[in-house]
Amino acid sequence: AWFARIGAVGNVLGRIETAEAPEAPGLALAAATAVDRARNALAARVDAIVGGDEGAIAAAMVTGKRDLLSEHARELIREAGIFHVITIAGVQMTLVAGIFFVGLRRLLALSRTLALNQPIKKWAAAAAIVAAIGYDVMTGSRIGTERALIMTLIMLGAVLLDRRALTMRNLALAALVVLALQPEALLGASFQLSFAAVAGLIAVHEARRPPAGGGLDMPRRASRRRLFGRSGHGLRDALLATACASAATAGFMACDFHELNPYVLFGNPLTLAVIEIFAVPGALLGTLLGLDGPVWHWVGLGIGLIMGLARLIAALPGARLHLPSFAPFALPFLAMAVLSTVIWRTALLQLSAVPFALVGLIGALSGPNTDIAVPADGSALAVRGADGRLAVIGPRPSAFAAEQWLRGDGDGRDAAVAISRDSCDPLGCTARLPNGQTVALVLDRAAFDEDCQRAAIVVSPLWAPEGCAATIVLDRPHLRETGAVALTLGSDGFAQRNARAIGEDRPWSPAPPRPWSRRVRGDRVSSGESG
Repeated sequence: AWFARIGAVGNVLGRIETAEAPEAPGLALAAATAVDRARNALAARVDAIVGGDEGAIAAAMVTGKRDLLSEHARELIREAGIFHVITIAGVQMTLVAGIFFVGLRRLLALSRTLALNQPIKKWAAAAAIVAAIGYDVMTGSRIGTERALIMTLIMLGAVLLDRRALTMRNLALAALVVLALQPEALLGASFQLSFAAVAGLIAVHEARRPPAGGGLDMPRRASRRRLFGRSGHGLRDALLATACASAATAGFMACDFHELNPYVLFGNPLTLAVIEIFAVPGALLGTLLGLDGPVWHWVGLGIGLIMGLARLIAALPGARLHLPSFAPFALPFLAMAVLSTVIWRTALLQLSAVPFALVGLIGALSGPNTDIAVPADGSALAVRGADGRLAVIGPRPSAFAAEQWLRGDGDGRDAAVAISRDSCDPLGCTARLPNGQTVALVLDRAAFDEDCQRAAIVVSPLWAPEGCAATIVLDRPHLRETGAVALTLGSDGFAQRNARAIGEDRPWSPAPPRPWSRRVRGDRVSSGESG
């Protein structure tokens, strides 16, 4: 939110009234508003014509708007490993540019005069560049779309300059441009998954491509081409491409989303085929020509096939493997393993991926184990019970926070199932730890007298009294300093991990002002702090 320059978020109760802006918007804002309104109108039209989850997915595939998609449909395509079907990325961008490039070139070739005397291939490439940029703008220009756009522009620009385009260098240029414009994207799942998948695909393509100069490297390249096959089409090549892209992205998927989908090898090729046959051609015809009825129903038919496939895959045993959080060093080493595999050209250097991958796997298996999780506002907490599972307690715990705690613990339960209010009363909540100690969530000052004496850990959104005898007190002033807190029970007590170090100042999360005088007992503070 900070990098996107979003100042605040919130909710409003009551009727919303619209009013004129105090001043006219600038040209850039007016254009962005017009594009967004057009996207909303198109998404609503597609959803109304197709209907159901198929209509919501069609709207997402055409406009990038995912708001209409139900939670059930999201979980279904996620379990089937085909969540990328609702993201605008390389496949869609390539098809849009390819349709314009090939179609216009063949149309111009119908004229013998133009075909023999004019550079119609370059004309078609220039038109495809305009189409690709327009498609990126009309679909929201997310990270994956930007990567696909930049690589598409490089490839079409290479046509204009009579150069070869599909190389790992182009992917590096795309990464450089994206990071120069949005450096925070490096830590996002969209950047990691998009670039890792394409790196794997390009590496396979380059391994299968005959060398430009032949020479001593020919026998080794020939053997690799026999391994990967010669044809660029068919089910075998689709399975190979899916396997390589899935292997390149597996570590990022497991770390970012705490899950893996073993059957993605079967779902992806069929999904991509549906996108190529139904979605993108139908989206272009329906949007540009306004053929609402037949075209959008054609797109809906293809999406219905995808949803049927997703239901079959999601019903298979082990379709969704839940994984706990990784150690902090795991993902960098797994990323270096992927880079070593796709960048280096010699087998000896490619073998360096093995130790990187081993260290990354060790980190994946040795992640932190959280026994108590406390949000930054202290209004709820998650506690590991005697059954080894986390239980979320609090009067109104955040469902989003509960979902993240469960995901980080490798727990596939729904957040609503893990929320427990049985141990709560108007004064607070209590829970028993596996070692027999008690943790108390204090919501009213009247509960401090009792809970500070009998609980080992006291959590509260209030100011705890100075004389609280609990071993660990996570109250309002403490959580303001540390942010969210995680506690792990060990043989010598609890180990504490904070979201940030005390006094750490971040541009998006400034350190709270330090009080100039000590606070007194109870919730009373000095005038310098209370103001």
